[in-house]
Amino acid sequence: MNLSDFDFDLPDKLIALNPAKPRDSSKLLRVNSSDSFENIIFSKLTDYLNDGDVLVVNDTKVIPSKIIGYKVNIKKELTKISFTFFENKENGQWKALAKPARKINKNDLIFFENDDDKFYNLFAQIIDKNKGEVTFDFASDSEKFINILKEKGDVMLPPYITSKRDIKEEDNSDYQTIFQNNEGSIAAPTAGLHFTEDLIKKIIKKGITIEKLTLNIGLGTFLPLREDSVEDNTLHSEYCYLSKKTAEKLNEIKNSKNRRIICVGTTALRTLETSFENGIFKPVNKKTNKFIYPGIDINSIDALITNFHLPKSSLFILICALMGTNKMIKAYEYAIKNNYRFYSYGDACLLEK
Repeated sequence: MNLSDFDFDLPDKLIALNPAKPRDSSKLLRVNSSDSFENIIFSKLTDYLNDGDVLVVNDTKVIPSKIIGYKVNIKKELTKISFTFFENKENGQWKALAKPARKINKNDLIFFENDDDKFYNLFAQIIDKNKGEVTFDFASDSEKFINILKEKGDVMLPPYITSKRDIKEEDNSDYQTIFQNNEGSIAAPTAGLHFTEDLIKKIIKKGITIEKLTLNIGLGTFLPLREDSVEDNTLHSEYCYLSKKTAEKLNEIKNSKNRRIICVGTTALRTLETSFENGIFKPVNKKTNKFIYPGIDINSIDALITNFHLPKSSLFILICALMGTNKMIKAYEYAIKNNYRFYSYGDACLLEK
């Protein structure tokens, strides 16, 4: 398989730059084994769920990751650098993307600034640099830096949004799901963005349970696949967690006849597929680089709720593995023709195996 097999043309006007409000007013495209597609409003999701079904959601919380730092030269001149922090490593070390990276080097000291144009009493040294990726050493000030990042940092929106508009204050809340709990992602599990408190109440009232897991979304979600042959690509590793209690609940559902496991988002699905071995869900507490493409069977779930994804991306390839490439190409053609909104702030699909 070649990446070109998973390509399609998307008009720029269909890239969603802002979320639907209210969240559950977004559109939902139902795709199943039939040859037709069904247009739904997301708030009507419960019409397609059954008593006894379980929704599995990713409860990761997006952390502010973008912040401005300054390099000071011997002439006390300031060089402004934008950093996107994407991994909190051990012993006070952090990994970040730097822009423009050409203006900094290994061993440089970087200072951070507050609203009064006075430096925080905090600086960090760059201890490694690989092209645009740098590693900082905050030493004993790592916790202090986390507080600064939370207070002054911005969420990292995808480049197809930030290339067309600036980050707004409301993005810090718009880009969080209602299920947010465990901090650690630099991107939102976007399928969860469509849920509201009212919709959750309707879901629970119908007898549908909600189970939670965690996958902390990292830098890889923004990086393109680079190898022409699909199978030659690898994904960045991301931390995922599924508790023993949740594994037992999912095994109970899996062993029943008329109850379904419906996954909310590709990140949750990658966690479930990491957990699911020999027909059994097992607890997970590790990093996964699970890459799913056509030819790899997906047996952990019965249906998937997910957004519309970029062409030639690992996420679009994953849903092709679930539903079939021809089916999903046709579904996306239908969505484009019917003006569905694409990507992180866009509309969603209900994919039923």
